Amino acid sequence: MKSGRYIGIMSGTSLDGVDVVLAAISDKFVAEQASVSIGFPVELKKRVLNICQGQETTLSEVGKIDRELGSLYAQAVEQLLKETGVAAKDIIAIGCHGQTVWHEPDGEAPFTMQLGDNNRVAALTGITTVGDFRRRDMAYGGQGAPLVPAFHLAVLGHPTEKRVILNIGGISNITALFPGAYVKGYDTGPGNMLMDTWIWRHKQLPYDENGHWASSGVVNQALLKNMLRDPYFRRSAPKSTGREYFNMQWLDQQLAGFDDVSPDDVQATLCELTAVSITEQILLCGGCERLIVCGGGAKNTFLMHRLAALLPGTEVGTSDKYGLSGDDMEALAFAWLAARTIANLSGNLASVTGAERETVLGAIYPTNTDEK
Repeated sequence: MKSGRYIGIMSGTSLDGVDVVLAAISDKFVAEQASVSIGFPVELKKRVLNICQGQETTLSEVGKIDRELGSLYAQAVEQLLKETGVAAKDIIAIGCHGQTVWHEPDGEAPFTMQLGDNNRVAALTGITTVGDFRRRDMAYGGQGAPLVPAFHLAVLGHPTEKRVILNIGGISNITALFPGAYVKGYDTGPGNMLMDTWIWRHKQLPYDENGHWASSGVVNQALLKNMLRDPYFRRSAPKSTGREYFNMQWLDQQLAGFDDVSPDDVQATLCELTAVSITEQILLCGGCERLIVCGGGAKNTFLMHRLAALLPGTEVGTSDKYGLSGDDMEALAFAWLAARTIANLSGNLASVTGAERETVLGAIYPTNTDEK
């Protein structure tokens, strides 16, 4: 890979903000140098959610959101450069994941859609931009997700220790890094998404800080068992999912017939659903010696406590202990994937996504030579 500075941009299914990182990357290391996070404009978030949850829309609305997201990503990059004093000409490329609005990897016509016009990102920042990472993997029959396991392997793999990397965003996904074995990685199911949705409905709060509300309730075992009967949890890997599946409509269907369960007990049960669905998959993989957690869910102390309780004998901690910010892990990964694409190197792991082969990912939106 071409050594130098790259920028990664990530806005995930939680829609809690746009994370941007500046990283120094070479074949031998990835070093985060700075980061910024900016909030989603409230109205834009509502409009994105409308698409994610399957409400009717128009091509005009899709196009407008695509443009606005591109401008938002460029704004975040400009803020990062301003705060660090780094010039655009010193950045080799931006890796921009975009905002997933629909992910349908199965069925007659599998596809995934991320919005955020990379042409605008390149034009407004003057930096070569790499985007549209997922569809090449799907063109080779893969799920298009998760893509971060290749990065996990590069920066957190261990020659003798069985490790699982757990990212808890809106959706939870695991990467099993076992010595001498192919890497496994897939979405286990809900992460923060259902808990965030439920607390917003009842308390108008964006998330359950430290899991305080969940810890005040009691898990309803009948409701938990009902949720865990969902076919997704029984599907074998490779598999991936998103907000188009696990959303408020899904939750309302699960709650039918459980009218006597209090809101705080529902929150406790949703937290347990996340913890149990994750740990069941880790144990099905054969268990691990060390669970390294990143993403917003790593800040939920109650959820972290439940994970540790359900995995006795496993060392459970955050990725920050290993020099990788849990908040910035995915943005770092897409900076790294951009470096792979610029170097014409593969970015997916076929053993993870189910693709026919490993392949170069994404499309390159080069800047004009007179802008450098």
